Amino acid sequence: MTLLNTASERTDAQSAVTVIGLGEMGFALAGAFLDGGHPTTVWNRTPERADPLVARGAERSATVRDAVATSPLVVVSVKGNATARAVLESSGDALSGRSVLNLTDGTSAEARDVAEWVRGQGAQYLHGQIMTIAPGIGGAETVVFYGGSDAVFNHFHPTLQLIGGRGTLISADPGVPALYGMAVHGTMWGALNGFLHASALLSSEGIEVKRFLDDAGPSVAALLASFPMIAEEVDRGEYATPYGALQHHRPSLEDLIRESGDRNIDVEFPGYTLGLVNKAVEAGHANDSYSRLIEHFRKQ
Repeated sequence: MTLLNTASERTDAQSAVTVIGLGEMGFALAGAFLDGGHPTTVWNRTPERADPLVARGAERSATVRDAVATSPLVVVSVKGNATARAVLESSGDALSGRSVLNLTDGTSAEARDVAEWVRGQGAQYLHGQIMTIAPGIGGAETVVFYGGSDAVFNHFHPTLQLIGGRGTLISADPGVPALYGMAVHGTMWGALNGFLHASALLSSEGIEVKRFLDDAGPSVAALLASFPMIAEEVDRGEYATPYGALQHHRPSLEDLIRESGDRNIDVEFPGYTLGLVNKAVEAGHANDSYSRLIEHFRKQ
């Protein structure tokens, strides 16, 4: 049996949705489906968590099996993919013929493992990585990366739009959305740490950080604009460049470390970067671009 293409199924704009897990994110998801006019069934290990949703029109199921059996689309948002699989296993054969959208955080390997198991139960699988916190659910600019079944993505696209207006199917591989999410977060944390170190340096002189951004805006924007060029070099695996040779970063890093030390600002962050540059230069890559340092992170 497949519920995706049965003639008796409601159109997607009216189809029922089941939400498994009512943590902060699952609660927001169920609310978005209700607001979008979808009959919404919910299940949570702590049943009373569903009370506000029931008051808004949701149906509460006593068991995962009953919740899964209610809807063609089963949305899972729990803590960890081991929990996601365990909860789905408790639905027994009710999962067969349904579509599972797993929005649980975890690694790419974990997402692939859940996908393989779900498909083995006769269900279709889509994995999603939500790039916002719960209050951002439903936003027109909210990004969600999807991977897995294109049939599920295309059929339920109007429903998925209720999660975030900028949802994109990026791969048939359900593990790729997790990698996309981690890449965004890794970039974010690196940039934030650099900015906060710079802010500490400026603040030590009594300079307002906002003023710095106003004055140095073009320089900061140029850094962001360099990402596509770096991406091309990494994709090609070619790091030789007639500009911005790696060795030219050393004096500025050394100055930053000395300045930070003089002002009692932590030097670990710029010191780590200088260590990467020195290692690459000593290995004979002094005239390569900064993208050469990816080979350090690959550790091959």
